[in-house]
Amino acid sequence: MIDLHSHILPGLDDGVRTVEDALALARAAAAEGVEAIVATPHVRADYPTTAAQMEDGVAGLTAALDEAGVPLRVLPGGELDLEWLSRLDSEELRRFTLAGSGLYVLLEFPYDGWPLGLLPTIARLRAAGITPLLAHPERNSSVQERPERLEEAIGAGALAQVTSASIEGRLGRRARAAAGRLLELGLVDVIASDSHGAEVRSFGLRAAAESLRDAELARYLTVEAPAAIVAGRPLEPGRRLLRRSFSISRMMGR
Repeated sequence: MIDLHSHILPGLDDGVRTVEDALALARAAAAEGVEAIVATPHVRADYPTTAAQMEDGVAGLTAALDEAGVPLRVLPGGELDLEWLSRLDSEELRRFTLAGSGLYVLLEFPYDGWPLGLLPTIARLRAAGITPLLAHPERNSSVQERPERLEEAIGAGALAQVTSASIEGRLGRRARAAAGRLLELGLVDVIASDSHGAEVRSFGLRAAAESLRDAELARYLTVEAPAAIVAGRPLEPGRRLLRRSFSISRMMGR
């Protein structure tokens, strides 16, 4: 598996604080079968991470993982706030793209209210040759009330990532129900951990994949689609239609 959303770089945001914490999180990921993880520190007003800070963090953690013998690749990236995005020049933006491919970027979806600037932002990024991956829309109050609303953003060219803990139910019934409905609508492209540490949104990618009760879908969301994004390839055409066979009742155990 490949995890496209994590806060594993120590000391940059509200994720892990120390190298030891990062190593513990990396060992947990490797034990679940994760072979690569994209470090996506927050890039926003309260955590104005620069691309240079992120890249230094990736290099430092890679060295620590090699020394500790942890079999996990750490790749560059960032979780970009919609409003902060306008402050980044084109070079800085591309350095924050997932795995440094220059083609995909993780956008932080707010927890409350529908982001009014979302569609223009998607249009600008697509015009620049970049596809936005929307982080955890299932945890947004507006999406929870009406998951179908996300179709407009996906139709405009965005992709969507749901959090493993939402699927498992660790983030509450509303997030789980919204995640299930988005999957049912064929609007989800990736499952990722959004891991912040052992105590806060730890991994659980394998458990989330298994809880889908659909091996083909689980492989697509945790292996095939993330691998294409990391490699800078387009996602396979037609896969969204295939995912419409997903059953939310089966995921919920009903």
